[in-house]
Amino acid sequence: MWRFIKDYLFSILFILGVVYLSLSNPPALKIPLFRGWDKMVHFCMYGGLSGVIWLEFLWKHRKKQTKIKYAVIGVILIPILFGGILELCQQYFTRSRSGDWMDFLANTGGVITATFIAWFILRPHILKKSIYSKKE
Repeated sequence: MWRFIKDYLFSILFILGVVYLSLSNPPALKIPLFRGWDKMVHFCMYGGLSGVIWLEFLWKHRKKQTKIKYAVIGVILIPILFGGILELCQQYFTRSRSGDWMDFLANTGGVITATFIAWFILRPHILKKSIYSKKE
């Protein structure tokens, strides 16, 4: 348990931040920045969450081969389900928030975008660094 917390400390802190931001009373904003700005916030929040989880996952598994199903479950499916659960919590357990399917889609879009960035950009870079560190 403690090893998991140590390995994924930033992810856990990010998750706690997302929960707080999702369930607390939002500040009163009289003029929206642009149409759909809240969807962009959802996209960035869940893209950031998934990106941090990916970074810690890839770093933890840089020296050993890990089955891709663990990455799919832990880094893609769980953040998507987490986003859906928080939307339901907003709808049914808060008075100042409401659940929204478009927010859920923005959350999912952030997770998927972060996954592509992590897999095609971060992963090769982290693996390359790992290979060079073995040769030294």
